[in-house]
Amino acid sequence: MSFLTAEWRKLAFANYIIDPKVLNPYLPYGTALDLYEGKCFISLVGLLFEETRLLGFKIPFHVNFEELNLRFYVKRYEDNQWKKGVVFIKEIVPKAAITFVANTLYNEKYETLPMQYLEEQKENSKVITYKWFKSGIENSLSLTSQEKSEAIISGSENEFIAERYWGYANKGETSTTEYEVKHDPWKIYPVSEVAVKNDFALVYGRDFAFMNELKPHSALLAEGSAISIENKRFIKKEKN
Repeated sequence: MSFLTAEWRKLAFANYIIDPKVLNPYLPYGTALDLYEGKCFISLVGLLFEETRLLGFKIPFHVNFEELNLRFYVKRYEDNQWKKGVVFIKEIVPKAAITFVANTLYNEKYETLPMQYLEEQKENSKVITYKWFKSGIENSLSLTSQEKSEAIISGSENEFIAERYWGYANKGETSTTEYEVKHDPWKIYPVSEVAVKNDFALVYGRDFAFMNELKPHSALLAEGSAISIENKRFIKKEKN
């Protein structure tokens, strides 16, 4: 049975290019940074969880909610192929039970904060906005996109960012939690505008304070799909 099933919808990505040295302390054992055309990406991502079930059960008041995460991109070589994955610096949700389960069972770094999702329809476009509140400060991620979705182009930056099927989390210097995220390929909506209002130092710590001065390199909006999280296992360094 899958640990978690849900629908991930309206995934809004604001993508930044940063110095890879910033991420070295956060790199789980057994993984390597995954670069696109020599560039190191980190993404601020807002999304909707819908129809969420843990071990097949709906938890009252924890079925539909928002999430906001800061993630970067890694790879791991196994069975003669590269597994394309992500590592989360932090994931924010408005539900305390989700935070407890994810931090306890998957070694993730969840935090519970008030959140809000807004969607505004315009004549030929739509505006998707995620808001989160910490220490009384409002932060937000907003994308303006076209109405019509399209397939992701193979080999593109969008494919590099969006098509990820593995998650990795530190479990110490010589151990890593790995889990599989199963979903169909996503379609995306071309984005014309992106606006980020976020105190990175406050939300993610001093290591990411420099991002307050950065502008997103790119943005994308994915429609999303049904997903399942399963096949959790631990990767450990072999003893000599």
